[in-house]
Amino acid sequence: MSDYLTQYFRCPERSDRFASKGQLSDTKGYFQFGEEVICYGGYSGHQPSADPIQPLRDAFREIETGNGTSYLPFDPSQVIEDLHFETYVSEWRDAKPMSTLASVYYFLRPFFPVNFRRYLQRIHLRGWDKLPFPKWPVDCSVDALLHRLLLLAVRSNDGKPIPFIWFWPDGASSSAIMTHDVETTIGRDFCPKLMDIDDAFGVKSSFQIVPEERYGVSKQFLDSIWQRGFEVVVHDLNHDGHLYRDRQQFQDRASKINAYGKEFGATGFRAGVLYRKQLWYDALKFSYDMSIPNVAHLDPQRGGCCTVMPYFLGEILEIPVTTTQDYTLFHILNDYSIDLWKKQIDLIMEKNGLISFIVHPDYIIKSREREVYEDLLRYLVQLRQERNIWITTPGEINRWWRNRAEMKLVESEAGWRIEGPDQERARVACASEKDGKLVLTLPS
Repeated sequence: MSDYLTQYFRCPERSDRFASKGQLSDTKGYFQFGEEVICYGGYSGHQPSADPIQPLRDAFREIETGNGTSYLPFDPSQVIEDLHFETYVSEWRDAKPMSTLASVYYFLRPFFPVNFRRYLQRIHLRGWDKLPFPKWPVDCSVDALLHRLLLLAVRSNDGKPIPFIWFWPDGASSSAIMTHDVETTIGRDFCPKLMDIDDAFGVKSSFQIVPEERYGVSKQFLDSIWQRGFEVVVHDLNHDGHLYRDRQQFQDRASKINAYGKEFGATGFRAGVLYRKQLWYDALKFSYDMSIPNVAHLDPQRGGCCTVMPYFLGEILEIPVTTTQDYTLFHILNDYSIDLWKKQIDLIMEKNGLISFIVHPDYIIKSREREVYEDLLRYLVQLRQERNIWITTPGEINRWWRNRAEMKLVESEAGWRIEGPDQERARVACASEKDGKLVLTLPS
């Protein structure tokens, strides 16, 4: 019922002590699981709410226990999958084709002046700050749900700590990645300078490259990225906003995108404008994807995966976008500071999560924007030094998370040990309860 608990924490399978109270409602909806966790899914014995506006029915108050098992009025796996796949967003639930209005906009977009495009975007995004779910500026619904389940597991374990495999290598408190979506010729030409800036702070990043129409992509340009220790990711096909217009067109384009992945030596993908239809991902032959925002109030496609951790969608590892894009920060919110990014970083680190950024070379060429970006890099370096965050690349996140998924805890007379690929970098942590809250600790 709650396989996601053992997948997320990599804790012993016997920690999964949950069962359903009864048959779930045919209609899915919203309810809460404690004050801070909003869920979407079926509910046993009641119809959940059609919208996320509180007050909501609190499933935590309806838990029944017996014989070391917690009986829940919902299925955690169903809730988590509905959030990962964003099925709570009605207009995208059935993987329908792009709306006529969106199609017209992207057809005419190249002819619109930049200021007019920004004006239209602000109109489209009106009311974003009043959306109750996902929670802005970071939504940790999935993470908080699993933390609360692990707390229940500790209680079912007579209060004894439960071991698990720590989230990041070498005991890092959190992880951070910097990604650069290259959208224009001007942005492409700025990439060498941007690599110089990143290198000056000891940060390696990935460059998402559009294969067709936007600009020329030479082997020399791609090699210049790889040879400096940065990474190349395939960014859509031509970034025209039509990748997911209909299933047949997507499959045709996916075949070309997959071929470019091999040509570029890239194992990762990101769709233009962060458009996505997770039900179609089986056509993408990549190891990881980076197209799903944590919370998408300020993106053309609303929704959000509601987690700050990587997770698997079939064979693909999803590496979610967990912070606000630079374009949104500068041109929608009119904010030229790193205050919002710092707030998001703090919220993500509370869950020991992944801090992922999209910063376009196209939008930080001017000195004002570049200074903000350098302030961000400076702050990340400070966190690396003071709070032990792991600043790495998407490819390394993919490798680590896949290795961690194959690791297992083995109990012996000497205690718990980890077996599996990359085990020497893994750490055994423990989950315990203190003052009614879950506490995650690493050995000193």
